[in-house]
Amino acid sequence: MTALSVRDLNVSLGGRLVLRDVDLALEAGDFMGLIGPNGAGKTTLLRSVLGLVAPLSGTVQVTGATIRQSRRHVGYVPQRHEFAWDFPISVADAVLAGRVRRIGWLRRAGVADYRAANAALARVGMTDLRDRPVGQLSGGQRQRVLVARALSVEPRVLLLDEPFTGLDVPTQELLTDLFRDLSREGKAVLMTTHDLVGALHTCDKLCLVNKTVLATGAPEDLRDADLWQRAFGIRSGSPLLAALGVN
Repeated sequence: MTALSVRDLNVSLGGRLVLRDVDLALEAGDFMGLIGPNGAGKTTLLRSVLGLVAPLSGTVQVTGATIRQSRRHVGYVPQRHEFAWDFPISVADAVLAGRVRRIGWLRRAGVADYRAANAALARVGMTDLRDRPVGQLSGGQRQRVLVARALSVEPRVLLLDEPFTGLDVPTQELLTDLFRDLSREGKAVLMTTHDLVGALHTCDKLCLVNKTVLATGAPEDLRDADLWQRAFGIRSGSPLLAALGVN
């Protein structure tokens, strides 16, 4: 089943075309790394899928419905600086807040909402810290809160924007294992990352993007050095190509 479909997407920001004719599809169970240089439009693509950026043209569908109809099926983990960590809120309440779209504005959370939030906290190993103010958390703990908040909506599609930035290796490994497990359970996971070598080893699919999609496929099928040179604007002898093991 196609969990996420992006067709002929064109997006302009500040009068500048930042995404052009983007076609992308994720099936249920895919774990895809969205790879490209700074300014390639990766975050804009995620925000377009969420309906936060209005495209010039094109369509986005989640499980066959428009994003307006299916937004509640999408979980989103933004970059950590986008969250107000100085806001006086506990870990548990921050995760529960992820269900606002399901609960509705000015409505009280119900039993199902608390159960979903508690299950999400347990999934990221944060149950013991549920009552701690978010401002007292370490960087890795904060990232796990954001992941739990996204999981609290019980998504079919999970969008991750640079989830490993600034994290220690144990936390990266914990989250990588979690994302793999989620994809095996049938969720479609789309992750932007600058860790190219890590993406080659952890994602089952990659999408090379620079304003438009240059190539999509399994990591072993994207070994043409020319693809990476075009995506990142690097020369043929770049050490990056050697690190990636492409030729």
